[in-house]
Amino acid sequence: MTVQKLPTGVPGLDQIAEGGLPAGRTTLVSGSAGSGKTVLAGQFLVKGISEHDQGGVFVTFEESPEDIASNLDGFGWDVDGLVAADRWRFVDASMRSTLVPAVVGPYDFAALMARIEAAVNQTQAKRVVLDSVGSVLAEFADQAMVRRELQRLAIAMQKLGVTTMVTSERDEEYGPISRFGVEQFVADDVIVLRNVLEQGEVRRTVQILKFRGTSHRKGEFPFTISADQGVVVLPVTSHTRTEMSSEERVHSGNDVLDEMCGGGVLRDSVILVSGATGTGKTLTATAFLAGGVDRGEKALLFGFEESREQLFRNARGWGFDFETAEAEGSLHVVCEYPEVQSLEDHLLMMRRTIEEVQPDRVAIDSLSALEHIASQRSFRQFMMGITAILKERQITGMMTATTPSLLGGESITLSHISTLTDSIILLRYVEVYGEIKRGMTVLKMRGSTHDKEIREISITGEGMQIGRPFRSVEGILGGSPVRVRQDEERLRGLFSDDADLDD
Repeated sequence: MTVQKLPTGVPGLDQIAEGGLPAGRTTLVSGSAGSGKTVLAGQFLVKGISEHDQGGVFVTFEESPEDIASNLDGFGWDVDGLVAADRWRFVDASMRSTLVPAVVGPYDFAALMARIEAAVNQTQAKRVVLDSVGSVLAEFADQAMVRRELQRLAIAMQKLGVTTMVTSERDEEYGPISRFGVEQFVADDVIVLRNVLEQGEVRRTVQILKFRGTSHRKGEFPFTISADQGVVVLPVTSHTRTEMSSEERVHSGNDVLDEMCGGGVLRDSVILVSGATGTGKTLTATAFLAGGVDRGEKALLFGFEESREQLFRNARGWGFDFETAEAEGSLHVVCEYPEVQSLEDHLLMMRRTIEEVQPDRVAIDSLSALEHIASQRSFRQFMMGITAILKERQITGMMTATTPSLLGGESITLSHISTLTDSIILLRYVEVYGEIKRGMTVLKMRGSTHDKEIREISITGEGMQIGRPFRSVEGILGGSPVRVRQDEERLRGLFSDDADLDD
């Protein structure tokens, strides 16, 4: 028998749950303090009411209904209004310090079950939350007895035809599933929320540990808690690559670079511009945006290294008027310090901005600034997320990244993200006869032929000027350029045509 799924309405969660929570069952949501369990539980009820017209019952074993309503109101959810409309009911089963429980004889949930059933009937509820059962287990010495009562409660919920979410605390992020070791046996399905500190930054993840008799996405997925949306899961590693491919060519911002790219960059491509500081990465991205604006396209810039004023000043120095473009609505600029929020929050902000602006091309300057605030795994997931967002909308993207040394080289992170981009443009310093010059080459261009030469570039008040290919120099990409002797150069010239035929 196929297990029916009940959509949670939580952004991203239904995607990794492949439709939602198993309907009519009990799902345990386990996590450490501050991991977002109560927010997720409240959101589950709010979305059920607002999106599916399904009433909800919130059973609290710990906080007072007033505190829970106040906390959920902070996300823009009018819980008091839902209560007044008979769509939401609280069942207060909390044991506050003023009410010391006196256990006489065997403990059971008979009275609680009756209260829950009455609340379900009153609201026509299809969703019930029990938050948090660990508070009950902590109060009683005979946990085996309470476990049996919790199982009876779960069976009673199933008979009522409701889908139940039970929250419980755990002490370790990667330790036992629950604090008392019995909560998971009450539930058919288990979801784990984690709140891990990585490199000084908090990273939240969600994992569906089990869905009995039905499928779900495997592994951990990042999520964040947004002030206006609540829990937002970012299933960046679960995207099925079904995007359309475009044959359309668009202007790169430089006519010579268009020639090097075989007539321009592909409309749905994501381009990585890699080079040492001062080689012209920001200029390349600036020209890319200006080239789109000049052709009537809408452009969006995310700046994570320089302020808006610095970016506008630099653009003016290269002959581009970004102030006017922004005032006319053809350019939108967002500048933030990477450290102001987590990488997941940055991704959420960027997705919202892209949805609002609806740009034709997007530039990110720079990835290296974002790389320093997260682990390699988190950064790769971020890259998968942002590239998927761009490709789903067929937006041309350009991202800059700084190499670790002046003469080139590749960071570990760049070696991972290079496979996620369609094109790679390398910028290098080249020393010739004691003089420092700059070079550019198109290292990769997926789905298209491209120029394979390393060309000299110069930066002037009119932007980037791309000149002739370097001759008599080799080892540029390896960071060790050396002069080639004249006789070797002539010899290579004799066989250059044959070499091209072999390719």
